[in-house]
Amino acid sequence: MGSVKDLIVLREPTDKPGLGRFIFSDRYSVFDYGEMPDKIEGKGKALCMVSAFFFEKLEEEGIKTHYVGLVEDGKVKSFDEVGSAVNEMEIKLVRVVKPESGYSIFKKLKGNFLIPLEIIYRNSIPEGSSLLRRIERGEVKPEDFGLSKIEAGMRLEKPIIDFSTKLEDVDRYLSHAEAKEISGLTDDEFEALKELVVRVNEIITREVGKAGLTNEDGKIEVALDEERNLMVVDAVGTPDECRFSMDGFEVSKELLRKYYRKTEWYEKVKQLKGKEGWREAVGKPPSLPEEVKEGISNLYKAFCNEIVGKRLFDAPRLKEVISHLKEVLE
Repeated sequence: MGSVKDLIVLREPTDKPGLGRFIFSDRYSVFDYGEMPDKIEGKGKALCMVSAFFFEKLEEEGIKTHYVGLVEDGKVKSFDEVGSAVNEMEIKLVRVVKPESGYSIFKKLKGNFLIPLEIIYRNSIPEGSSLLRRIERGEVKPEDFGLSKIEAGMRLEKPIIDFSTKLEDVDRYLSHAEAKEISGLTDDEFEALKELVVRVNEIITREVGKAGLTNEDGKIEVALDEERNLMVVDAVGTPDECRFSMDGFEVSKELLRKYYRKTEWYEKVKQLKGKEGWREAVGKPPSLPEEVKEGISNLYKAFCNEIVGKRLFDAPRLKEVISHLKEVLE
């Protein structure tokens, strides 16, 4: 299905929901490259359990999702019913319509389809934020987000909402007007979409705060169900979808990006990304050193333990993992 998850289709979606299962793998991807050369042990189960935890939290707060349950020994169960961490989740399926002949197709669809956007919230502007790079390149201005300035290290009084494409080969950022235009949503639906991401952000921020983590930014994907109700889909609240920090230290997939930014391979990615055949041209990425791989594995597992409030993995406490990773990555 993708570089980090596999999909089993049990019932094909039409204008009515289908049924499927996500298999969360130990694969990872950075910079839109696709599957990287290593596996990170425990990552798939950790992401599956964290995402299920957050889907159930959203449902408790009246937010619709495509989540059905976790799969253990072939049976669909709630988060509290599974005996140990699993990497399989049952979900309602929506249509994923590729805009190959243009985005006007989304204005014709009645329901049960993925909105072709990634919706991003930003509670702060950490070092390395893509927003800083876009401002440097003159693609956006602070005023576009109702601010007089945007700089690294800023905490925002209220979150910025940002949009990018979802179904193109390389994601590109969009203005709110462009996002609304390609989404096929009405004015009211688009406003409701922005309100939805703020609510999801608040729930994630609240839950990770209990574990001493800061929710810096994140993204969600949303579909319209068969009755055109907004519905959160894919995965939610994980270190792959969000950027968290603890005492200023990154707790997210961004650590992998930071590691690769120091390599010659990344220099080729910067030069060639987006051009035809760029993935073949940049060549195979270097493997992670064993210590880095083990540290990142423990980060995913410790994060899961502390967010869900259960010791699902045999991993050190998150603070210990961070302390070790600081030494390894410096």
